[in-house]
Amino acid sequence: MQNGEYARYKNTGTVGKVVSSHFEGEVEWVELDNKLVYDASYLEPASADEYRVSSVKDRVEGLDLEQIEKLKEELFKAERHQYVTGGGGG
Repeated sequence: MQNGEYARYKNTGTVGKVVSSHFEGEVEWVELDNKLVYDASYLEPASADEYRVSSVKDRVEGLDLEQIEKLKEELFKAERHQYVTGGGGG
């Protein structure tokens, strides 16, 4: 992905603008303007009209502690999923 392009994180639907990317081994890591870094295999192209500037505070404002904990668990599961092997042994 190129700087300035828009990308959507498949697991949450978060859309951001690419600010940098780099490779570590065979994995491309992409930083979006939300200050989060994603494995590029979990990103897909998005359009400018899907983009909305926001912060983490904007996304969690008004949520109670239980809802925030649920979001954290969903993110943890999504990130952990990349390490699962096809045979279920990893």
